[in-house]
Amino acid sequence: MYNKKTLMALLLLMFSQAVNAACVDAVVLVHGNTATPASWDNTYTYLLSKGYTSSDIYRPNWGSKTCAACNDHNGTEETPVRNALVTALNQSCTGKIDVIGHSMGATLAAQQIDKLAIASQVNSFVGIAGAFRGLLSCGVYPYNVWNSTCGSKGLSVSSPFLDSIYGTRFGNKVYSIKSYIDQVVCSTGSCLVYGIHSSSIWGENATYNYNLGHFGLQTDTAAQQYILIK
Repeated sequence: MYNKKTLMALLLLMFSQAVNAACVDAVVLVHGNTATPASWDNTYTYLLSKGYTSSDIYRPNWGSKTCAACNDHNGTEETPVRNALVTALNQSCTGKIDVIGHSMGATLAAQQIDKLAIASQVNSFVGIAGAFRGLLSCGVYPYNVWNSTCGSKGLSVSSPFLDSIYGTRFGNKVYSIKSYIDQVVCSTGSCLVYGIHSSSIWGENATYNYNLGHFGLQTDTAAQQYILIK
């Protein structure tokens, strides 16, 4: 038989272990150009199945849903993502967050991490189908820049925006998920910018190739995403 002190100690240990087991990094999921938070439903559901709660997951809603060419990395597009990152950090029981961005959401999330100077508090950063080195379809800045998405705050190759984040670290661990049949990043027939896949991130810990299209890279890789942030 346990005495009262021993029993109390055991109960406290069990409670502490239960709390620690339930404590996970808050996760911020940033959707792509003209998409919505619902584009993350597969990832959201998968994380819930692995013990995350809805309060652990943040899905900011940013940008125009009807004008893809109007969105860039400036002003009103920034605010929802920045607010989600700050709130997630403030609420995370571990004091750290994981960030996963798809397409333009990947570069937008990266920009906000840099502006907030919180890379040391990002445990894992995962860029999915991002154009970190620019979109060949946008041209090379400042030539053939025909809309906001491709402009100085957008994704033309060597744009001032992309140059401003080049070489920056976005987390303790950095990963990319990419494809060579991506209809957006590889729309010109090549995925390479100056010989490197545009979805690759400088200094990344690892990169993962899938035979999936631009949107499948987001919806069909939930299990891999989880592995990279757990």
